[in-house]
Amino acid sequence: MAYLRKISIAALPVTAACLLTSCRSTVAPSAAITTVPVATVGTASLENDLVLTAEFRPYQEVDVMAKIAGYVKSIGVDIGDHVKQNAVLATLDVPEIQDDVAKAKAGVAGADANIVTAQAAIQRAQAGADIASLSFKRIQDVATRDKGLVPRQEIDVAQSRQLEAAAQLASATSSLRAAQESKAGAESEYSRAVAMMQYATIRAPFNGVITKRYANTGSMIQAGISSQSQAMPIVKLAQNDLLRLILPVPVSAVSEIRDGQVVDVNIMSLGKTLQGKVTRHADSVQMATRTMDTEVDVPNPGGTLVPGMYAEVHLHLAARPNVLSVPLDAVDGLGTSVQQTYIVRDGVVHLVQVETGLQTPTRVEILSGLQSGDKVIVGRHTGLSDGEKVDAQPAGYETSAVHS
Repeated sequence: MAYLRKISIAALPVTAACLLTSCRSTVAPSAAITTVPVATVGTASLENDLVLTAEFRPYQEVDVMAKIAGYVKSIGVDIGDHVKQNAVLATLDVPEIQDDVAKAKAGVAGADANIVTAQAAIQRAQAGADIASLSFKRIQDVATRDKGLVPRQEIDVAQSRQLEAAAQLASATSSLRAAQESKAGAESEYSRAVAMMQYATIRAPFNGVITKRYANTGSMIQAGISSQSQAMPIVKLAQNDLLRLILPVPVSAVSEIRDGQVVDVNIMSLGKTLQGKVTRHADSVQMATRTMDTEVDVPNPGGTLVPGMYAEVHLHLAARPNVLSVPLDAVDGLGTSVQQTYIVRDGVVHLVQVETGLQTPTRVEILSGLQSGDKVIVGRHTGLSDGEKVDAQPAGYETSAVHS
C-alpha cells in the first residue's frame, strides 16, 4: 500500500504537466468575416417622373357685368344652362337711354336740314356772284372800248358788288362745311346712344355654362364701371369644355419643362387616366414658393370632368433607355463633387470613384467608374474599408427594366 501511494503521488505532477501542455497547444479561433449585401451592376431603362397634384379649373371664367345701370327686365338663364357665344342672358330696362337715342336721332335730322339750307345758300350766293361778275365785266369792256362813256363811279360800284357777291359765296361755303361737321357730330352721338342701348341686352362673351346666378327680374343693376361694392354681376359663366391644370413645378425641375411635353393625368375620383400636354409655363419662379406655374389644358367635350376635381399629373422629365445603373443606396455623396461606391472583387472590398447621371427615386445612372457585372455593396457603408475581406451575399435587386 505504501508503494502504491508513492506511485500515485509521483504521477500527479506528470498529469498536471500534460494537461497544461495540452491547453497551450490549442489553435486560437480566426476573426469573423463581415457579410455584406451586394447588387449586380447592369443595364436598365430609367425614367424620372415628377408627380404633382392639381385642381381642374375652367379654361375661362367670368362674372358677366352690365355696362350700364338699369333694372332687370328679363333673365332667361339659370344655373347649369349651357349657352353659346352672343346668346342673350338678360335684358335691362333703361328708359333714359331710349330717350338719348331719340334725341340723338333728332340731332342727325336737324344736321341734315342745316346742310340742305347751307347748300341752298351757296346756290343763291353763286348766282349773285355770277351776275355781279358779268355786270362788272360788261361795264369794264364798254369803258375800255369807249373811253369816257361810262362814269368811273359806275365801274367802282360794279366792282364792289362783284367783291361782295364773292364774299357771300365764301360765307355760304363755310356754313355748309360747318353744317357737315355738325352732322358728323350728331351721327357720332347717335351711334354712341345706339351702342349704349345695345348694352341693355346682356350677351354671353363665350361658349360656356352658367355656374351662378346673381340677379332676378326687377333687380337693380349698377354699371360695371362702378366700385365692386356697388356693382352686382348678372351671372357667372365658365368655359368647361376645356379645363386647365395649374402645376406648381419645383425649381429643381424647372429646366426640364417644355411646351408640348407629354403628361399623364390620373383622375382619382373617376378611376381613369388621360394623356395631355404642357400648354404653357410662366418661365419665371415665384420667390415665395420657389415654384413655377405650369399649365396643362385638358379637353372635356363630354363634360365628364368638373372644375374642382383633383388630378395627379405625372410629368416625364427625363428617360434613359438601357443605361448602366445601380440602386440608389449603393452610391455615397450623391449631389456632391465626390461620389463613390464600394465593390467586391474576389471577396475583397474596393473603393471606387464614380460619375452619375439621371437619378430616380430608386436607382441612379452610372456614367463612369463601374462596369456591367460588378458587385456593389448596397445599404450602409459605415465601418467598411478599402481592402477588407467580406462575405458578399445578393441583395435581390432587379436591374432588367426599372421605371421610376
